[in-house]
Amino acid sequence: MKEIQPKELAKKLRSDEDVNVIDVREDDEVAQGKIPGAKHIPLGQIPDRLNELDKNEHYYMVCRSGGRSGRACEILKSEGFDVTNMSGGMLAWEDETE
Repeated sequence: MKEIQPKELAKKLRSDEDVNVIDVREDDEVAQGKIPGAKHIPLGQIPDRLNELDKNEHYYMVCRSGGRSGRACEILKSEGFDVTNMSGGMLAWEDETE
């Protein structure tokens, strides 16, 4: 599974690259804050919401610590999507971007 460090993803976002971030945490977790521009699709809804994603795009998956986003990557990869997991999730994101 491809992975990206939070610092690298933050750099891509700052450089205005066209970056697709999907946050797979639950509603209450996302309410506490998310990566600017990230699309929220809870992990359990991924299989039912594949139609919202484009197989020609690349997606960066994010959760709290990296476990659920890893599972989301496996699901999407099995469906033919190009995905990368953000290592350490939002816990690492907060450490890297503060």
